[in-house]
Amino acid sequence: MGEKSEQKRSYILKQARTVFAEKGFKAVTMKDIVDVCDISRGGLYLYFKSPEEIFREILLSDQDGEEGELPGGITRDTPMADLLMLFLKEQKKEILRKKDDIAVAAYEFFFADRAEKKQEDYARSQFDKAVKVLAGILEEGALRGEFYCPDARAAATGIMYSVEGMKICARTMGLSENKVDRQLLYIVEGLVLEDS
Repeated sequence: MGEKSEQKRSYILKQARTVFAEKGFKAVTMKDIVDVCDISRGGLYLYFKSPEEIFREILLSDQDGEEGELPGGITRDTPMADLLMLFLKEQKKEILRKKDDIAVAAYEFFFADRAEKKQEDYARSQFDKAVKVLAGILEEGALRGEFYCPDARAAATGIMYSVEGMKICARTMGLSENKVDRQLLYIVEGLVLEDS
């Protein structure tokens, strides 16, 4: 694919993302995407065959951008409590994100066809990446004596289930920043040792 074609493809994905964020997954048609991109139907079909294909590409591009890694500048001396707070701060952003939010569309997409293995694999891989990063932080923090965490993997999994629940609650019944902060503080208080 040439550079111009790649730019057009990226443009379509960017514009389609706004439609999915606004309408969810189920309600979006190829016509909606044609309209927002201001291209012909045939022009769109050169790149994508369905809204499902477009949405899957959006999810994959999000996945490519989130490798489950923490930002640079972290050294061996960085306290694990600081890394935990950084990790939870990123989760909080996701919980409270309003702009360009495709979470509702993603949940619709995942539930649209439970037989579709690719959808389940994507959701599982995103969750597993977060658990892996968090488990690493908790395990190292426990080794350093900063956290009480006899089973880092189990604790990380439980925390991520809580975070996922807050993401759903934020979109279905609304969660204030204060409520999210209180829940995240509750998680931290259960891990951090008094002496650290």
